[in-house]
Amino acid sequence: GIMSVFVDTFIVLNITVFVVLSADVIRFENGKAVLTGIALVQEAFSSHVLGHTGGYSFVAICLFFFAFTTILGWYYFAEINVRYLFGAKFVRILQILVVGFVFAGSLLKINFVWELADMFNGLMVLPNLIAIIALSPVVVKLLKDHDAGKEYEQKNYVREPNLF
Repeated sequence: GIMSVFVDTFIVLNITVFVVLSADVIRFENGKAVLTGIALVQEAFSSHVLGHTGGYSFVAICLFFFAFTTILGWYYFAEINVRYLFGAKFVRILQILVVGFVFAGSLLKINFVWELADMFNGLMVLPNLIAIIALSPVVVKLLKDHDAGKEYEQKNYVREPNLF
């Protein structure tokens, strides 16, 4: 729900920022940061909060759970969409693709993996944009019906698929 979004984006991120800023681990050599990304966060937690090995372990464990739950969430979202769009028989293909991508991601350089993740997240705009354009007549009809005082009947506007 909304609380998990709040906790993740506000509390956890701000704690991380405060630890990094107060740990005095940000250094530059020749105009470039010595540590960036997860290495910077691990160093900050190690030097400031949890001791040398504790900080690295804590951040690694947190990153593992973040990655694992993200994979589960994205997979669930993908499976529901594949079932809706193509039927249950195509779920096996999705499962093979997911396992392949997870395996490939574990072998590739981390910067490339993040770039791929950013690209695929950006590409999620396309189906949403198509849906917005395709559903705009329905929205206009609903708005006109609402303005005219008509009752809304779900069966006239929503297709209920059998997902399972």
